[in-house]
Amino acid sequence: MGDRRSVVRVQTGVRMEKRILLVLKALANSLDLSLGDLLEGIVLHAFEGKMPFRAGTLEKIRTLRQVYDLDLEAADSHQLVESVAAAPANGRPSRKRSRRSR
Repeated sequence: MGDRRSVVRVQTGVRMEKRILLVLKALANSLDLSLGDLLEGIVLHAFEGKMPFRAGTLEKIRTLRQVYDLDLEAADSHQLVESVAAAPANGRPSRKRSRRSR
């Protein structure tokens, strides 16, 4: 393993399809990683055109996709629209106020 690199991490509020997130969280847990570490690894591999997962992990992903009924595929990427039930009535994302701002 190479030298550990020091980085600055930031908190982000990313919206993601629910079943994808469930599969990612379950996978991260099964690999004993945080969700952030898993996503960083996937992205860094993708940026270099490398596969982020070995055969055993891909099998685990197939199983988790079945468990969470994730039927989306790569071809669905950038084609997803939110269902009416998922969007607030005013069409804007909800902004919950923290206790501090009350």
